[in-house]
Amino acid sequence: MDLRLQLGVLRWSWRVAFYAYGVLGTDRYPPFTLSGDVDYPARLEVAAPGDLSRGLALVKWWLLALPHYLVVALFTSGAVRVVSDTGAPAGAGGTEVVFQSPGLIGLLVLFAAVALLFTGSYPRGLFSFVLGLHRWGLRVVAYAALMTDQYPPFVLVKGGTEPTVTEGPGPVPRPGGGEGG
Repeated sequence: MDLRLQLGVLRWSWRVAFYAYGVLGTDRYPPFTLSGDVDYPARLEVAAPGDLSRGLALVKWWLLALPHYLVVALFTSGAVRVVSDTGAPAGAGGTEVVFQSPGLIGLLVLFAAVALLFTGSYPRGLFSFVLGLHRWGLRVVAYAALMTDQYPPFVLVKGGTEPTVTEGPGPVPRPGGGEGG
């Protein structure tokens, strides 16, 4: 897949998440463009890679990224418990979803929405924490989507700027700050 298209879709998805219930970071509707040259509070850049390792491409998107998948799943996905009363296989009529909970990000954004409703402002620490969680997830997506060979660090950087990495080829994705961050 073309790296520009991949990055464009990732940029647009990040803008929508920033606007909608992924962050609730702005009231400005996200532009429907894949370009990075837009004036919008949420930005994402991935440095164009030089030569990506062909050998790593076989294992990095699933094996090397597995520890990150587990960590990111804790704060992005909710738990679902499925039960079957009839003993029929899932999807064969005897299965019902009993409970689904939002992930950590969903809960934090819900708290932020309540704070916005009653105080009119987004708690700065909460905003920074939510951005840090999204930043981690976006670094993992860029790595797993074979957009970079730089292994994402196990670091939660809240708000502000992305950490500088002294070793490895190229920077990791940088979701931009936003209103309040």
